[in-house]
Amino acid sequence: MSIDLLASAQGAAEPWRRPDEYWGSLSTAVADVSGPVAVLDLGALRYNALDMVVRSSGVPIRVASKSVRVREVVDSTLRVPGYHGILAFTLPEALWLAEDHDDVVLGYPTVDRGALRVLIADEHAAARITLMVDDVAQLDLIDSLAAPGTRAAVRLAIDADASWRSSAMGHVGVRRSPLHEPHEVAAFARKIAGRDGFHLVGLMMYEAQIAGQPDAAGPADPVIRWMQRRSGAELLERRAAIVEAVSSVSPLEFVNGGGTGSLELTSSDHAVTEVTAGSGLFAGHLFDHYRVFSPAPAAAFSLEVVRKPTDDIATVLGGGWIASGPPVASRQPIPAWPEGLHTLGREGAGEVQTPLQGQAARSLRVGDRVWFRHAKSGELAERVDRYQLVENGAIVGETPTYRGEGKAFL
Repeated sequence: MSIDLLASAQGAAEPWRRPDEYWGSLSTAVADVSGPVAVLDLGALRYNALDMVVRSSGVPIRVASKSVRVREVVDSTLRVPGYHGILAFTLPEALWLAEDHDDVVLGYPTVDRGALRVLIADEHAAARITLMVDDVAQLDLIDSLAAPGTRAAVRLAIDADASWRSSAMGHVGVRRSPLHEPHEVAAFARKIAGRDGFHLVGLMMYEAQIAGQPDAAGPADPVIRWMQRRSGAELLERRAAIVEAVSSVSPLEFVNGGGTGSLELTSSDHAVTEVTAGSGLFAGHLFDHYRVFSPAPAAAFSLEVVRKPTDDIATVLGGGWIASGPPVASRQPIPAWPEGLHTLGREGAGEVQTPLQGQAARSLRVGDRVWFRHAKSGELAERVDRYQLVENGAIVGETPTYRGEGKAFL
């Protein structure tokens, strides 16, 4: 089925704000589907896609495929004005997507020799895909596979570190690029410019400490907001200096930044020409606690109750679909409906079974369904081969995930 994210909204406005109605309609929609089922609510997906366009204030959004992993959703999102290009997460995936898309940036460095050989032997693919680099060794690896002049020229973007080096808090952000200061990035840009067979076309800086850090989640919020203000101010100056320094070496086609959680801030930075987002389309539960936006829970999965160990415990089959990141409670899927259910402290979300306790469990019976939300957005697709597409309480089609298309990139 072709997903149309520009179709006129029908039915009740924003039904996800009325949990009884929303989750009840999903249960009705999948009543005849057996086993674990994953759904995409098209109304919620449409809302999220258009809301991110508004939040980016006219700055183009590059779709982060890692946070989707459903080709039809990527394609349909790119048909929405305000979106352009893909940020892929592996080179094999980028090669696959580049068969149909002409602007694919690889978000992370690669040493996949097999995929690199395919890229440098294919002028068409090499013109559509931009590799991410932050170390001369990555260039050396490509040259070891085929000397310049014997292969296609490779498009490159530099990944510069957007973390904040705080005198009080130390390193704040994720550990990505070793290139932090403007002179470091410029020196690397000159090394690229001095080598045959490479074209420097882009720059990326991902401020995870802002984009990926909820600021309305609990007692630590004042500290988080203080950190984000200080980090954002520092980054505004440093990114501008980096862009100026690199642009003096090579004209840049794009300067990429941000993520779902920082669209407003990043799009306000005049040094940035595009932002990246993907998680906000499906809205895993890690995105429930931001002050400035409230996405709709577009993706969810449902498991069936298979037994009742006690009156107040209902056990569903499966459930241990844990998200990557630190091994903390927030990486578990959360039971979203019926309300009031929680996992057991000694078991959590299990590989084969997940006991759920709470007052709502007393009314659950064998064969009933419980709805869950994954912590992250794209990783759920690694567990299922298709999403049921639901609109106004009815299944209107289905679409395969990467897994359903026989792809397992990472």
